[in-house]
Amino acid sequence: MPVELLFGQLVSLIAAMWWPFCRILAAFSTAPMLGDALVPMPLRALLSLVLTIVLLPVAQPSIAINPWSMQGILATAEQAAIGAALGLAFHLVVAVIMVLGYMVSSQMSLAMAVMNDPLNGASSDVVSVLLYVLTILVFFSIDGHLVLTGVLGASFKAWPVGVGINALSLQTLALNVAWVFSAAMLIAVPIIFSTVVVQLGFGFLNRISPALNLFSLGFSLVLIFGVFMLGQIVRSLPEHYLHMTNRVLDMLQQQMHAGPHG
Repeated sequence: MPVELLFGQLVSLIAAMWWPFCRILAAFSTAPMLGDALVPMPLRALLSLVLTIVLLPVAQPSIAINPWSMQGILATAEQAAIGAALGLAFHLVVAVIMVLGYMVSSQMSLAMAVMNDPLNGASSDVVSVLLYVLTILVFFSIDGHLVLTGVLGASFKAWPVGVGINALSLQTLALNVAWVFSAAMLIAVPIIFSTVVVQLGFGFLNRISPALNLFSLGFSLVLIFGVFMLGQIVRSLPEHYLHMTNRVLDMLQQQMHAGPHG
């Protein structure tokens, strides 16, 4: 076989795999759990390569693109943007849990209990870490990694390589960040309300008996009451996580139907 023909086939194969690989790798880099520092980049790239080979029949470019041209560079940036947007959409649900953890910690006076996380290179409070571990278990128990893979496969039909993504889709994703704070607030309302009631009760008690050391006593009782309420919320947290995941999937499905090939 001539060297020129072999080189041409190799270039065609790399061009066919390069843009799907960029989209999948970007999605895995921003997706929850898979995008954490706990998953090393070589493993993430290997998973992206394997998934690229699996999705190659549905991930073919709709138009011929020269990978060495400016159009090829723009197509690479376009695939990275689409993949990052899909991964961030799934990350919205995890953001709700993390915001919930910060709000609960501040109400339970546990905001000072900070743990250094050497895996992610950041510090976070104890409640957020516990809720995040629970989120990881729920994510894999509902086959979240398979759901993400299915969304990536469907995205190549809605937004083929070279067609581009509608700016309205990115705007919709940005506007949906608002429900992260509202959802976290709604879940944290029982703990916030109960701790405020306990603190108001100690305020009235301090007016009646100023000689009592209510600071140390109130801290302990608020902490105990907050832990009790947190235990009640954790029971329904998987159900809330599943409901929010369905909301994200509905949002992505609507955007894919509105795409060029939806």
